[in-house]
Amino acid sequence: MEKGKLIEFKYQGAPRLAVVDRPDGKKNWVVIDEQGQSHSLHPRQVTFQSSQASYAPEDLGQFRAEAEAFIDPSSLEVAWELLSELGEAADPVSLAQLLFSDQQLPLCYAAHRLLSEDKIYFKQKGDRYEPRPASQVEEIQHQLNREAQRLQEWQGFLDRVQQVLAGEPLEWQKSDRPRLEAVERLALFGEEASQRALATETLEALERSATAESAFQLLVDLGLWSVHENLALKRSQIPTQFPEKILAMVEQRLSNPPSDPDIERLELTHLKVYTIDDESTCEIDDGLSLEILANGQHKIWVHIADPTRWLIPGDELELEARRRCTTVYLPTGMVPMFPSELATGPMSLVQGQTCCALSFGICLSEAGEVESYDIHTSLIKPTYRLTYEDVDEILDLGVEAEPEITAIAQWAKVRQAWRQSQGAININMPESSVKVRDDDISVEVLDISLARQLVAEMMILAGEVAARYGEAHNLAMPFRSQPQPELPSEQELLQLPYGWVRDCALRRCMPRSEMGTTPARHATLGLDRYSQVTSPIRRYTDLLAHFQLKAHLRGEPLPFSTMEITELTQGASTAAYEAVLVERQTKRYWSLEYLRRRSDEVWPAMLLRWLREHEGLGLVILEDLGVELPMRFDRPADLGEHLQVRVAYVNPREDVIHLSEVIEASSAGESAASTSSALQL
Repeated sequence: MEKGKLIEFKYQGAPRLAVVDRPDGKKNWVVIDEQGQSHSLHPRQVTFQSSQASYAPEDLGQFRAEAEAFIDPSSLEVAWELLSELGEAADPVSLAQLLFSDQQLPLCYAAHRLLSEDKIYFKQKGDRYEPRPASQVEEIQHQLNREAQRLQEWQGFLDRVQQVLAGEPLEWQKSDRPRLEAVERLALFGEEASQRALATETLEALERSATAESAFQLLVDLGLWSVHENLALKRSQIPTQFPEKILAMVEQRLSNPPSDPDIERLELTHLKVYTIDDESTCEIDDGLSLEILANGQHKIWVHIADPTRWLIPGDELELEARRRCTTVYLPTGMVPMFPSELATGPMSLVQGQTCCALSFGICLSEAGEVESYDIHTSLIKPTYRLTYEDVDEILDLGVEAEPEITAIAQWAKVRQAWRQSQGAININMPESSVKVRDDDISVEVLDISLARQLVAEMMILAGEVAARYGEAHNLAMPFRSQPQPELPSEQELLQLPYGWVRDCALRRCMPRSEMGTTPARHATLGLDRYSQVTSPIRRYTDLLAHFQLKAHLRGEPLPFSTMEITELTQGASTAAYEAVLVERQTKRYWSLEYLRRRSDEVWPAMLLRWLREHEGLGLVILEDLGVELPMRFDRPADLGEHLQVRVAYVNPREDVIHLSEVIEASSAGESAASTSSALQL
């Protein structure tokens, strides 16, 4: 290096021209760039230099302009092709001669810039540049094209996001889905989400924090999610839509039903059949009849819908039901196991229509024990579609025109008393019903009415009979059992207030029920054998029981082996447990949202039990709603004590609620709020 030479060096990663001015110590040189700024450089930092020392800083602008006029990256491809054929390397001087037929310094510098900035055609080795192999050039071009496309899609995505946030309608592109799905996963799973980097990049580009809450809000702002989006359902493996091929198969089944393998169905259309459900129920899967035999004995008929009439084991519809395992009931509506066109149509017991059913005819002893029974595939014609309220009214008024209802209700009482004599455990905790329609929330306590008890007893009766038949014929079918719980002693129970407090204590002792292919005792029901068969439109294990029972009744081989039944019931039990969790979490969310909207109201409550008594943490039930919530007390309180509470703070999305006790001030007649709890369960 010497004074007056033109050089190039990198400044903050970008090439910069300068002229050498003077030495700086033993090895460095001071150079002056075209802005007049001085830089101290080691010779190793110089990336290009002239051979002549005849330049001044004021020459740099014109030099740069002359050189940049020749910097055309597309010209490199021609040079690469020629040099590849010759098998020769290049340097700036030889490339200038090849491209421009001249070796003037501005042209050599242009060639230097082309070679040094090239990422495709040439690879530097020392002071020379070798042409890359054609295969390598093709791969690099492919990668660069992909990156260019990615950047174009990225910018397009950001532009579309801004359009939506500005209130402009548009259709998302297919390329947008990976980013939107990454944001969804972050909103659902937080730090455990996959593709967090992609979601973080998206949120930060939109100047939002990379948190689950921020991701949720972005999806709401984009109109992709509702402010009340069901995150519990989205986190689950529960499918919410039916594939097109399933819907097409439903249309085919409706227009061209499979042949009925049960050609000798028992004709029971002469019986008066009552279906009893909530008014909103669309899948009608059970009905009741009473037949008076020639000897005057009563024969109870429990008719169960026969969806297997429309299925073939192993077909697409049956496999889809197997995948779903259960209908999921949510305050906002249900996620069905079968498409509604089938489930609420030909699979259901529709009033006034001749329907296929699996009918259980049962005669009971005076004490309520099963005396005799028979099971048939049948044809019935439901006479009345009644609600629980209708049946309660019939029973209250003693309507003479419907003596069958009265008789069945009486048998239900007898049957319940018999089960209790067999050790059944009766727990009567209130159950709340939460429904959301057009953003209007209703919460009410379901009465344990005579009608509901009647239907429940008849369904339990059918389940016992099915299990008896399965046990007697050694059938591989799902049996439900429950281990005997370790209950508090009678002395311990007597120390607790009668009613909800005592029932709550019993409920805590109850173990989960189990599924298997071997009959076993069900402790709560007081039965030595039990199988659920009364909801085959809604529960896959009930559907399995129907397949097995019907095949045996026809004298045919069972469609599923013991091993298959075991595997299928285990899978169904896991899926059903997940569905129960989603139902509970969704119900709780809307219960808290209901309370949030009524935060000024005062609610009567009762202390059910202590969660951590030494901390004053108890579980209370809002008596008008049947909703159980934690609450912290800063005063002594007794189990079963009634109190008034108000919501001080609630965040349904975070599952947090603070309750305050409202205490009437005796002197001033005013109320004061005390005792709050901020809890997340």
